[in-house]
Amino acid sequence: MNGDLTGRPDEADSNDYEPRPGLTHRDADWSGLRVLVAGLAVSGFAAADALAERGAVVTVVDGKGAGESQANDERADILDILGVTVRQGEEHTAGMPAEDVDLVVTSPGWRPDQPMLLEAAARGIPVWGEVELAWRMRAKNGAAPWLTVTGTNGKTTTVNMLASILRAAGLRATSAGNVGTPILEAVLHPQPFDVIAVELSSFQLHWQRSVSPVASACLNVAPDHLDWHGSFEEYLRAKGRVYQHTHIACVYNVADPLTEQLVMEAEVVEGCRAIGFTLGVPAISMLGLVDDVLADRAFVETRQNSAAELGTLRDLQGDAPSIAPHYVANALAAAALARAYGVGPLSVRDGLRSFRPDPHRIADVETVDGIRFVNDSKATNPHAASASLRSFDNVVWIAGGLLKGATEAQLDELVTSVRDRLRAVVLLGADRMRIAEALARHAPDVPVVDVGSSETVDVTFSPGVDVMDDVVARAAALAVAGDVVLLAPAAASMDMFANYGARGDAFEAAVRRWAEGPRR
Repeated sequence: MNGDLTGRPDEADSNDYEPRPGLTHRDADWSGLRVLVAGLAVSGFAAADALAERGAVVTVVDGKGAGESQANDERADILDILGVTVRQGEEHTAGMPAEDVDLVVTSPGWRPDQPMLLEAAARGIPVWGEVELAWRMRAKNGAAPWLTVTGTNGKTTTVNMLASILRAAGLRATSAGNVGTPILEAVLHPQPFDVIAVELSSFQLHWQRSVSPVASACLNVAPDHLDWHGSFEEYLRAKGRVYQHTHIACVYNVADPLTEQLVMEAEVVEGCRAIGFTLGVPAISMLGLVDDVLADRAFVETRQNSAAELGTLRDLQGDAPSIAPHYVANALAAAALARAYGVGPLSVRDGLRSFRPDPHRIADVETVDGIRFVNDSKATNPHAASASLRSFDNVVWIAGGLLKGATEAQLDELVTSVRDRLRAVVLLGADRMRIAEALARHAPDVPVVDVGSSETVDVTFSPGVDVMDDVVARAAALAVAGDVVLLAPAAASMDMFANYGARGDAFEAAVRRWAEGPRR
């Protein structure tokens, strides 16, 4: 770990990153700054609003035309009242506008190779993401510190666990960023927070350079969003930016050596420590498990020969029939970040006890005739699906959707790692045949039902809810008492559903209809 805080991930990245000297806090001179905001969704609206309030000359562009999105139209009306120019339609995103621009602020969904962003870079115009802008919109004095979390999977659960722990310690805290609440809203909240738990996606990290958190964590890294980043190397590089300029602790996953490598390569504040979390017995400067106890050997003075107890597995499990290993890992990462901020062991325990995971994350739906139905619709890539499947011994797996650039090697690895747990597989969605091919290669004896080839259901044209009724009925028919019917699609949902939440809702509703109707 390099101790030079003034460094940057790339020297070339920082040369043209300042549209005007001194834009490091909300009370700086933003007036007259000519800003182009890319995107009219939630984060773009928040950026335009904050900039306009400070006197910047703001133009917002979005590829959706007027009338194509009610939410966008409503935001456009509000921004128009605020004096912001809004241009809707693809013709406004094909390149930079004719007028001069000092700064581009892009929404996280816009890829770096988008023509307008490429043209901005070619002209030497700085391109910031919403996270970079939010960091520079913090108060000049007394700003809430950030605790940052990224990872291919688990980051939303972890950041919400962290916020629960911070609140248990009596702090005014919230979770923000990729978790849902735009980070700008949290930073500019009229009642300031004591500390903010910030979830950062690889899209958001790609554009940030200045964030300097108290503590940071990368939970895991596996190939994902390669269509956006262009390569795994670029994806990995983006994830590594979470550690840049960290003050107290860079938290890594002992089971994932890539996360420790990212810590070693990061340029951090002098004195920053590398802190590991593990499902095994922790070594010095780690958090881990001793029997069923969550143990801290990192933030105790006598860590050479003792540990602090932060809770037990029972505290995490609550009323659930079982607890997934990756859920425990998330809790240890959240605890490490909280401890780095100075939170005591009892507050860690209380925060973990009171935490309840969001819907669609290994959520128990029903147990009928000894068959347990579990909704993990959030498992939208092979890495997440593997973690989910490895939480159970005997599974009827429901999978399929849009694979988001997942490779054949990733699918092969997924099937190979879980094949001994599979009772059967039910497939749906646009890319289901690629999963079927991986199963044929590496688990040829596992029964596979392709709902898309059913005589009664056409996945291409039937509403997703109708398909899910058929999926659940077929999965239940393949299961026996003691099995888990698990929705862990390993793919995105937008081929059939509005989002993974809608997919999970459809699954849960279909399970309940099946449970209430005639079975077998």
